[in-house]
Amino acid sequence: MHTRLAMIATAIAGLTSGAAFAADLPLRSAPPAFVAPLPIFTWTGAYFGINAGAVFDADTRYRTTGATAGNQAAITGNFRPGQYRTQDSGFTAGGTIGYNYQFGVGNGLVIGIEADAAYTDLSKTANNFALIGGATYLTQYRSGLDYLGTVRGRIGYAYNQFLIYGTGGFAYGGVNSRQTLFAADGTGIFTGSRSSTETGYAYGGGVEYALPTGSFLNFFHSSAVTIKAEYLHYDLGSRTLAVNAINTGIGQYNSRVRADGDIARVGLNYKF
Repeated sequence: MHTRLAMIATAIAGLTSGAAFAADLPLRSAPPAFVAPLPIFTWTGAYFGINAGAVFDADTRYRTTGATAGNQAAITGNFRPGQYRTQDSGFTAGGTIGYNYQFGVGNGLVIGIEADAAYTDLSKTANNFALIGGATYLTQYRSGLDYLGTVRGRIGYAYNQFLIYGTGGFAYGGVNSRQTLFAADGTGIFTGSRSSTETGYAYGGGVEYALPTGSFLNFFHSSAVTIKAEYLHYDLGSRTLAVNAINTGIGQYNSRVRADGDIARVGLNYKF
């Protein structure tokens, strides 16, 4: 009997000490959930895209001189304008390729190079009428820009997904010019035309923003989609247009023709 009581007491003591030991152990908790770090955006990489906008204040300026004394006298006597300016505005759309390099991550300096080519619908006809001695002498000007392209450097500063930049470099464009002089009876007596690719420069600036990669605009599943707004001024320099005599015309006129203008456009780029 005493033996059984001793065994029961020993068992109770063991259970009690085990419970006390378990109470002294630290509580186990579930490990914290893993949270992936947000990726840091970088502007480094190649890209391609599209752009569209407006060409405005597109100037074509004519400075005309006479090749003979008689031709120059017609300008001095205001039968023909020595200077004339046509202005036009229109639509432009094209494509872009380029490459950026960002120094550091997050915020930092960004440099790059970009090339683009775009169609323009600039085409303008302007008439100058000189009324002298009851007769009207018409000088007609026609100017246009069929396309415009640039190869430019870019430098800017990135604030994570936002970039502000300046740009400048080489420009080229398909410039066409025509000048026709009419006699008082409406007969064309001098004409000259030129259509060629002219070169010059372009400069400007813009802002660009990187959309989330999950944007519905990311058709190509690129590493980033960016949207931009940009302004450029272009100047394609001057060239000489020979305005030769036809029909009853005598002599020749020479015009220095200069083409420049401004572009405001938006673009959509895909970065890889």
